[in-house]
Amino acid sequence: MKILDKYVAKNFLIGYVIAFSVLIGLRVIIDLFVNLDEFTERAELGTWAVIQNMLIYYGLNSTLYFRDFAGMITVVAAAFSFGRMVHSSELVAVMASGVSLKRVIGPIVLLALVLTGLLVIDQELIIPPLASKLVRSRDTVPGQESYDVWFMSDGRGSLICSRKFDVETSTLYWPTIIMRRQKPESAGWEWEVAGLIHGERAIYNYATERWDLVNGRLIEKGSRKGAQPIASYDSGDLLPKDVPVRRRSQHKTLLSSRQLAALAEQKAKIKDIAQLWSQKHFRITDPIINLVMLMISLPILVCRDPKSMKSAIMISFATTGACFITTFVCKLLATEVVFDRVMPELWAWLPVFIFLPIAFVEFDSMKT
Repeated sequence: MKILDKYVAKNFLIGYVIAFSVLIGLRVIIDLFVNLDEFTERAELGTWAVIQNMLIYYGLNSTLYFRDFAGMITVVAAAFSFGRMVHSSELVAVMASGVSLKRVIGPIVLLALVLTGLLVIDQELIIPPLASKLVRSRDTVPGQESYDVWFMSDGRGSLICSRKFDVETSTLYWPTIIMRRQKPESAGWEWEVAGLIHGERAIYNYATERWDLVNGRLIEKGSRKGAQPIASYDSGDLLPKDVPVRRRSQHKTLLSSRQLAALAEQKAKIKDIAQLWSQKHFRITDPIINLVMLMISLPILVCRDPKSMKSAIMISFATTGACFITTFVCKLLATEVVFDRVMPELWAWLPVFIFLPIAFVEFDSMKT
């Protein structure tokens, strides 16, 4: 690596650390300012317990904030590094030495690819194991989480209801399980009730990978035997750590691609299928869109006159902001009926189709 590459890479990494700290810190401060009263609802536990709860909550949610702002952080870091070089007239000296400005932005593009890999690792490997902790409310003390469960579908197609699910003990209190089976003539889209299970408690047994029932009773449809004792129930792929995640409407954003594929095989409701396909395609396009946002900003930021740097930064942020907003709108429309159809694949790839040609045109017209 040449001295120039090391210098550009160093400036970019410094800008990336600063941008990461500012944007993530600003996101935390705004959320804390708006929701401080929720943290203080458990003030009887003491000041240190409240502060500890804040630190754990925002420490875990920083993984989500990085996922959402990764593209903007990269653009801000590029603007910071090139702003320093333009202010010192270093790009003029680089061009005078016969080095193309396209060669100068090479290290930034390479580092952006590496940092995009960190985004993929964050989404696929870090967030899914933390999903059950990321969905807890701000006033819930870690280790004391409990949720109500209503008509949650498991891997066997059954629906699980419970007044209270205790996360620490992996226990469902007064559970009711509606057992279902697919109708043969429905091609897997329609279900019929096969039986009913109820009991006082259902405790997950990690050794047998089943729910041990306390005073469990099974009532089979069409049976004349009445309620029969049942000792345990197999919920398929539904584990205790999945219960807090699946009960939230936005849980699919916290799942890995492998988990999304497993959910798609269950053939849920039509809108759920649209959400699954939307998430699967956006997992592919999100890293591409982040790189596109950088590519459309770099040719604008590489200017030689310090006086035009402010306008270049404004134009750069405007174009990347347009890309960010377009992507956000497409995510909203991906599961809605537009032109009498639900087209998650189209909306996921639409920002790439719009802004990738713009990036190519800007690079081709860039004065080097």
